[in-house]
Amino acid sequence: MDCLFCKIGSGAFESETIFEDTEIRVFTDIHPKAPIHLLIIPKIHIPSIAHLETNHNEVISHMIFTAKRVAEMKGLKGFKLIFNVGREGGQVIDHLHLHLLGGWLNPPKANHPDIP
Repeated sequence: MDCLFCKIGSGAFESETIFEDTEIRVFTDIHPKAPIHLLIIPKIHIPSIAHLETNHNEVISHMIFTAKRVAEMKGLKGFKLIFNVGREGGQVIDHLHLHLLGGWLNPPKANHPDIP
């Protein structure tokens, strides 16, 4: 398979790894959209959220709890978690990945009429 994130997950392609265990790897996004922008990927190949099966419940849960743990390690009091799904949803790499964004000194304001 010629998947970039599979290569990163297996360690065959170098990345700035922040955290790793037997199921997932967390590394720095090379095109950051925030002061801290990390990607959390499963080491097994799943193309996107749209391709999830019931047997993937544990890996998705593990990704989200790892995002929480890494955010705490980085001292983030607030952060965003984003899954892009498909090209129309902004997904560029066809391997499931969770974006963890944070670290803003002046966080972006919510664009909602009920929030000052």
